[in-house]
Amino acid sequence: MQTVWLTGAEWLAVLRIGLGLWWLESWRHKDKKGWFERGTGIAWAADVAGKHRWAAVKNGFDTVVAPRPKLMAYVVVYAELALGLGLVTGLLTPVALVGGLLLNLLYLVLMIHDWAEQGQNAMMALISLVALLAVSWQTWSLDSAIGLF
Repeated sequence: MQTVWLTGAEWLAVLRIGLGLWWLESWRHKDKKGWFERGTGIAWAADVAGKHRWAAVKNGFDTVVAPRPKLMAYVVVYAELALGLGLVTGLLTPVALVGGLLLNLLYLVLMIHDWAEQGQNAMMALISLVALLAVSWQTWSLDSAIGLF
């Protein structure tokens, strides 16, 4: 598919790279000292999960996250960095797209009451889905350069 400026595959790569930059910005603006030393991110999530309308969210949080808050803080923060780097460079792109889609869906479910956050998570999930189904790693990616996928 040819468009005015770039091919369809190149536009998909732009979309993928833009999503990666969005993840990198999410990682960059996080207060890492607060997340890692004071536990602010997980404490905030615990408060949200504790008030959630769906009991499964609170139970899941209490089972998976609450027993290991420091580890989960590192998982969340560095998952966002890994997703961003993977999407920008196009390395292990399908893995990054699926991981990002799942993380955005998790954020979407956790923040069901906060409509300001929902727009961002919904858009990122939609971009992940489009980029995944359209095989966006075929152009401008390390995956393509080294013959992965």
